[in-house]
Amino acid sequence: MKGIEKQFTSIQQMTDQYLTQKNDAAADAGARISFEEVLRKTQQSRTNPAADTKPLKFSKHASMRLENRNISLSREQNERLESGVRKAGEKGIQDSLVIVDSLAFIVNVPNNTVVTALDKSEADESIFTNIDGAVII
Repeated sequence: MKGIEKQFTSIQQMTDQYLTQKNDAAADAGARISFEEVLRKTQQSRTNPAADTKPLKFSKHASMRLENRNISLSREQNERLESGVRKAGEKGIQDSLVIVDSLAFIVNVPNNTVVTALDKSEADESIFTNIDGAVII
């Protein structure tokens, strides 16, 4: 039995070791950023959520789709698209279908990038895969 005890660490020893490492990492992180700084950033994002958002980008593929189909977004439609992407992000959606008027966009929300764009005629015949949410604006 003594041979086995030497080969394995007890649960208590592992717990103590893990907690010590975790506390050391937390202390290091706390030294780098102050509570005041965290509070200021939190308050700023609540009062001005647009401050944390990146501008919406269009992939090369999406840009080509829009150009080939003579689709141009009005300023109001673009704002609604950005609003839909922001709402998708608030819900934790990673890849979203965003529908604005008669246009459909597949957007990678974390990268804030429109991956592809379709007009109504194409969207009626399509099956949308690899999305985890949809926003209709």
